[in-house]
Amino acid sequence: MLETREGGCHCGRVRFRARVDFARLSHCNCTMCTKKGILHLSMMPDDFELLRGKNALTVYTFETGVAQHTFCTHCGMHAFYIPRSQPDMITVSARCIDGIDVTTLKPTRFFDGQHWEDAQRNRIANGGHVAPAGLNGSVTLNLILSRAPE
Repeated sequence: MLETREGGCHCGRVRFRARVDFARLSHCNCTMCTKKGILHLSMMPDDFELLRGKNALTVYTFETGVAQHTFCTHCGMHAFYIPRSQPDMITVSARCIDGIDVTTLKPTRFFDGQHWEDAQRNRIANGGHVAPAGLNGSVTLNLILSRAPE
């Protein structure tokens, strides 16, 4: 069930509003997600709005450069990012949603990021969303930033 929720980084400079479905909460064991402790809530760009903090964000990329790992330049919090597996989507960190009780968060899906290529093939084979071929997450991030207020 979709819910409209707000959230953001620790210092409050980055704020978002998103339509999220907690029944689709997932986790990943790749090094990035493990170190960030992220629990994923993925959505299409139309279900995400950056309310403020456009100029407080910076991006970290690595390896393929497709994923866009955004974080607040002031507090360092990763409130959302564009995943490599679905670069036309946004993933919000469920832990960054306002008023969330983390003890109630129960991921129902798992992505084996330690074996990324196999996990991606399996996700798609099991009916997972397929992004347009060759899309870089920077395109999706720029779309979000272009709609955000200064």
